[in-house]
Amino acid sequence: MMASLTVPDSIPSVAEDCEQLHNAFSGWGTDEDLIISILAHRNAEQRKHIRRAYAEIYGQDLLYALEQELSGHFMRIVLLWTLDPAERDAVLLNESAKRYWTSSNQVILEIACTRSSGALLLTKQAYHALFRKSLEEDVASHITGDFRKLLVPLVSTYRYEGPEMDMTLAEHEAEILHEHISDKVYNHDEIIRILTTRSKPQLHATFNHYNNEFGNAITKDLKADADNDFLTALRSAVKCLVAPEKYFEKVLRSAMHRIGTDDWALTRVVATRVEVDMNIIKEEYYRRNTVRLNHAIRSDTSGDYEEMLIALTGE
Repeated sequence: MMASLTVPDSIPSVAEDCEQLHNAFSGWGTDEDLIISILAHRNAEQRKHIRRAYAEIYGQDLLYALEQELSGHFMRIVLLWTLDPAERDAVLLNESAKRYWTSSNQVILEIACTRSSGALLLTKQAYHALFRKSLEEDVASHITGDFRKLLVPLVSTYRYEGPEMDMTLAEHEAEILHEHISDKVYNHDEIIRILTTRSKPQLHATFNHYNNEFGNAITKDLKADADNDFLTALRSAVKCLVAPEKYFEKVLRSAMHRIGTDDWALTRVVATRVEVDMNIIKEEYYRRNTVRLNHAIRSDTSGDYEEMLIALTGE
């Protein structure tokens, strides 16, 4: 087993990386350490070039080669990490749409609310290319009831990305939210409209006014019925929209603070957030648990899977 990984002083050429990866697959066994030392230390653009060059040189998709050589959770984290971010999100969304909705399967909501409008559009284009149908079509056909009412507009939206906020509008919509939440009409069209169309800065202003005016954070008022899965979804949407680090910290905590690790959640968060906000998530994890995220990962995982996760999250 490898002790710890360090970023190389200089990055080899794409051709050299391809040759080393090909060598890792050759011989009697697979050199997992070599695979980790290369792929875990290449950014999204570099990984894209490696995958393209590998196909040109060896006539085989690198993802296929990795799938043939690796197994288990280690294979999944390597494959997810190697995918282009938009393709990765498309794969995760497709998996999630076919699963039963549970508190640990909120991936559709998670991706729709935490990605930028541009990133979500690229993901939907990748979904078209990979699965020959639209994301909206799959969500609408696999999800039912109030969840469909929330999720279809969430994946369909193209939010404004600017910093502007209308405080008068924030006050007005905070009152609308409070009225319907107080009446326990959680699936009201106005709640759905506000959450699925407003920009994130505008929502931040609305939720702040809600807290100041009515004395509770909106997420607290949405805890009125602990067994209501739709309320859980609404709370997650609010967190993902304005405080994604808190949402992802909770996903990681839930994945590891249990009997048996939820590796589906753990690999997903690591693969999707390392190049976005993992350092902020790690700070939130330590603040919330007084344990370093890497220590928690080492306690809950083992082998090459553990080393890949640690290499990505940073020792």
